[in-house]
This record gives sequence, structure tokens and C-alpha cells, in this order.
Amino acid sequence: MEEAVRNQIREFLASKGLRKTSQRDAIIEAAFSTDRHYTADELLDMARGIESTVSRATVYRTLPILVGSGLLRELDLGQGRKLYDPNFVDHPHHNHLICIDCQQIFEFEDLNMELLENCMARRMGFTPANKQLRIEARCDELRLSGVCRRSGLEALAGAV
Repeated sequence: MEEAVRNQIREFLASKGLRKTSQRDAIIEAAFSTDRHYTADELLDMARGIESTVSRATVYRTLPILVGSGLLRELDLGQGRKLYDPNFVDHPHHNHLICIDCQQIFEFEDLNMELLENCMARRMGFTPANKQLRIEARCDELRLSGVCRRSGLEALAGAV
């Protein structure tokens, strides 16, 4: 985890009057030591790998704090569960493509997309405050060849 992120979180916690604890430190370390998306339960497992005493309750209390800091983003990518994305620190304008076939999440950034989102909002009389683009798509490689190298999936006959 980058020192700048650590400092921002410390300052945010102090501004909220929250004390530093070993459990909270482990959760924060786990939350920002990966670039993949995770659920609260996955974060619990990662944090317990750092500090075995981390409790589920502390994870569920800490997540809204981290989201409130602006360093962690809570996502609903249509998979029936909340995911957390630590990548907005380094890439605040990225979007998500979700493969319908394997459920993998792919991040992408495009300056043209951001410009279009801003133009659309302004054209409709709004100033963008928060933008999230989610594209759900099927794998062309799986459809055409029957195998997806990214996921290791093989298409069932006639399923795709």
C-alpha cells in the first residue's frame, strides 16, 4: 500500500475521531494491497491473513468508513452482491466491463468516454458528481472458438 494512501486514511480517521487499532490497520492494509475487486467476506479473509483477530463486525464497520474517505468505491455490478474497488485512488475515472460468461471484471479508461459522459450530463442540465459505467458483454473468443483463454471456460454446445 502506498504511503500517500496510508496518510490520507490516517487523516480521515483522525478527522472522524476514530482511533487506530490493529484490526482496523489490517483491514486497511488488506483493502489497498490488491488491485482486484472484492466482497466484504473476501476482505475479511485477506485481513485475517495479516491479523488473525480481525472480526467480521469490524470489517463491516470499517468498509463504510473507507468508502466515506473517497479512497474505496462500493460497486453494484449487477452480480447480486456488493463489491469494493480499491483502484479509484490511482484511476479515478475507470469503468467496468463484466463478462456475462465467466463473471470476470475488466477495468478500462477512455478519455473520449469521460468527455462523452460529461457532455451528456451537461446537455441535460446537470453537472456530473459521480460517474460509473458498467458494460455487460459476452466473450467473442468463447463464442467463436469455444474456448476463452482469459477465463479457461469452454463453451457448451449451443450454450453461447
